[in-house]
Amino acid sequence: MEQVLVLINPKSGVGGPYRYITAVQEIWDDPWHDVFFQFSQSAEDGAAKVRRAIEHGIDTVLVVGGDGMVNTIGSELVGTDVRLGVLPAGSGNGFARHFNIPLQPVPAATALLNGRTAKIDVGKAGDRLFFVTCSMAWDGALVETFEKYPFRGIVPYVLAGAQQLLEYRAQPFHVTIDGEELELKHPLIFTIANLSQFGSDVIVAPDAKADDGNLELVAIETKDMPLVLTQVHRFIEKTFHQHPLVINRNFKKMTVRRENNSPIQIDGEIFNIDGDVNIEVLPSALNIIVPGK
Repeated sequence: MEQVLVLINPKSGVGGPYRYITAVQEIWDDPWHDVFFQFSQSAEDGAAKVRRAIEHGIDTVLVVGGDGMVNTIGSELVGTDVRLGVLPAGSGNGFARHFNIPLQPVPAATALLNGRTAKIDVGKAGDRLFFVTCSMAWDGALVETFEKYPFRGIVPYVLAGAQQLLEYRAQPFHVTIDGEELELKHPLIFTIANLSQFGSDVIVAPDAKADDGNLELVAIETKDMPLVLTQVHRFIEKTFHQHPLVINRNFKKMTVRRENNSPIQIDGEIFNIDGDVNIEVLPSALNIIVPGK
């Protein structure tokens, strides 16, 4: 019998967590699954609970939460045989959207039950893991502003971005990417993507693949952003990364040297990493459940 832990962020999801508990009970309660429910009261509490579950032989962990919680719990599962399933209950849900996991509880639980196990790559920035994106310029700073808004969704995200466009001060990035030197004078966007989007269908790396053994850099200099934005059709067609003024590289290892330390966005959360930032891909490091084809 498969042992399944459902770990729930009690603050996530419209309508409260019990919609998700009911959905999992309805879909996963069968003779082949032994399902346990626990609440994650904090990042530290959730990580400790999943570590204990691993010690007791758990087979699958279903996370009810957003990308931040997926990161916290998934980081504990990297390098193990335990499967991660995501029932999206966050504001952006970039992880779930990339893999076409439904955003409603019952369809999501059904898709995971009938899904398949896949191995995906994991990014590492300093000593922190990421599954979706890591951003270091304006695209990272806006998250710090976004977190101050009392409500979630695409509207505060746009407002935070507009505010940071006025406040953000770009600085030079000295980058070594798979041995090649790259100088960016004043990058406005500097995102390393493992998956295709930030969340809320805000696509940053349309060609990003979760299992190709690479990460993807998307960068735009501040001076070039107005010219890139003039070609709106490229954003609609999801081909903006092919614009000649957009730096778009697949890579395995990168070092970023910044003149001043600034906050870094990792899967929707803000962290401070002092000094050089070393980034690498960990190929096929995490087992996840994705909807079947």
